Amino acid sequence: MVRDDCPSPHEKDFRAPTSRNQGYPVRAHRTAENSNSRRALLYCSLCAAGIAANLRATGEDLGSDSMNATNAEAVRLAVDGFYTALNAMFRGDLGPMDAVWSHADDVTYLGPGGDFRVGWNEVLKSWQEQAEMRLGGAVAPVDIHVNAGATIAVVQNREVGETAHSPDKPAKVSLRATNIFRKEGDAWKMISHHADRLAYIPE
Repeated sequence: MVRDDCPSPHEKDFRAPTSRNQGYPVRAHRTAENSNSRRALLYCSLCAAGIAANLRATGEDLGSDSMNATNAEAVRLAVDGFYTALNAMFRGDLGPMDAVWSHADDVTYLGPGGDFRVGWNEVLKSWQEQAEMRLGGAVAPVDIHVNAGATIAVVQNREVGETAHSPDKPAKVSLRATNIFRKEGDAWKMISHHADRLAYIPE
């Protein structure tokens, strides 16, 4: 079982997004509950569950006990490629991000600020907006859990690190993420990325 020890919602988080910045954190401070993030989290959870159910119904085995080891290894390399691309994007370089994504019309991006983009053209616009900010810093995946089928893989992990847009106030990044990859030809391409902080749950 994947360990879920994300920080308490009472800890410092990141600022609510503006209409332009609906991507990764810019400056740390306490925020209130974000209904857009909660709706996006529910949507992506339902999508992942639906994909898994559909794959089982069509014979695509996602069980960890019978996971295809070759595909799982390739998917882990694809995960590494995405986070390498993410960190390049923080420096303003979009080339690696363009390479790791599928350019299909059905890809989706649900950013940690509530952004919801569908289709590669819209997803690319969001990454371009974030790249222009040159946030700096670095983010890494931890607690990676891979469910790999023959052509679809669902990956869940936490994202930790910081962005450095403001040198005197670096923004801590502590999110949980769902990444979905599809095998296109010989390559595993990202078709969905969803990152969110934990929605506030009353005690």
